[in-house]
Amino acid sequence: MTTTGKLLDMAKKMAEAAAAKAIEIDVPMVIVVCDASGNTVLFNRMEDSLLASMDIATNKAYTAVALKMGTDQAADLAKESGQLFGIASCDKGRMVVFGGGFPIFEGDKIIGGIGVSGGSVADDMIVAQAGLDALK
Repeated sequence: MTTTGKLLDMAKKMAEAAAAKAIEIDVPMVIVVCDASGNTVLFNRMEDSLLASMDIATNKAYTAVALKMGTDQAADLAKESGQLFGIASCDKGRMVVFGGGFPIFEGDKIIGGIGVSGGSVADDMIVAQAGLDALK
């Protein structure tokens, strides 16, 4: 199986788990998985999710891959006194510096990212983590 096919299978599993968690907490979400180049592999918009969440979730997945860290980690670094202050305006505005995006690892290698948007930052992180946990 190609890496792309494998990642798509993983993405489907992650999206299913993330959507189940979103239903459990009663918050419709947009769930996006991208590959290691930041290209979308899976896009799942739950009914009644926020329209703005489509771009936000996509950009969270991209940011997690581009920075090789969770978007919640980027938040602290992007503060005025942080080492990455100003990063949010870089890369044509695609950098998201609040929680809800995580890189996807296979061993030590980043193979993609998951981004979730639709609720509070805490909700988004819980749902994204449920997606990651589906790979364990």
